[in-house]
Amino acid sequence: MYDGTNFRGWQTQTSGRSVQGELISALRDLGITHPNVTGSGRTDAGVHSIANYAHFDYNGRMTTQQLLLALNSKLDSDIMITGIWQVKDSFNARYSATSRTYIYLLARERTPLNRLYTGYIPGKEIVMEDLYAMSEVLKGNHNFTSLSKNNPAITNHICNVSSFTIKEMKGKIVFKITADRFLHHMVRRMVGTMVNLSQKGLGVEAMKQILEEQNARQKLVLTAPAQGLYLYNVHYPDLTIEDYPYNNFLTN
Repeated sequence: MYDGTNFRGWQTQTSGRSVQGELISALRDLGITHPNVTGSGRTDAGVHSIANYAHFDYNGRMTTQQLLLALNSKLDSDIMITGIWQVKDSFNARYSATSRTYIYLLARERTPLNRLYTGYIPGKEIVMEDLYAMSEVLKGNHNFTSLSKNNPAITNHICNVSSFTIKEMKGKIVFKITADRFLHHMVRRMVGTMVNLSQKGLGVEAMKQILEEQNARQKLVLTAPAQGLYLYNVHYPDLTIEDYPYNNFLTN
């Protein structure tokens, strides 16, 4: 779990703090000379995580509980390791995952107290019925070129969105999205574009057209702010995490 406010993102950077870099530094402090930490996915600057996962090799004598306590003692307060499990040698935090779930928190009103942990998109009133209808359009297998950041290195833009729910909660709109894979900025663009279309009095047909055109430079496509995005969970077929203490942190 981490608060992404003061990080340049998950991945180690040439300058600035990264979550991966902090974990590597903590492992070095414990005497692991060449730690290699592989995350389940990358989060951008300002993006938070409730349950990201990573794997690394460890041949020391500490138990998983001892290692958990030791690592947390080396980390700053904006990162917390909530569990360590011994896995098979074949396990890979990134490639063994079958799906991922993100949550986006959109504030109805911007205040100084929510600016770091919710997104806010100014404009006309958001019509919830529009959002519900557009979420149905985005479910299933689609080419998400229009709703992702242009990256020539990525040739496959097909993603399967298996679940997409939206609800209002304490002055926020909560978007919860599960898919087999996500493209760069995909969740933020999905949310931002849905809100933009609703505020402009557009809806399902406009969203269908955006998808069909497969154009990453659509004028109606809007990228929601990073602060509202949380990597909520990563799902593995051979790893069952029972009683995860924070899995309802954002949805209750």
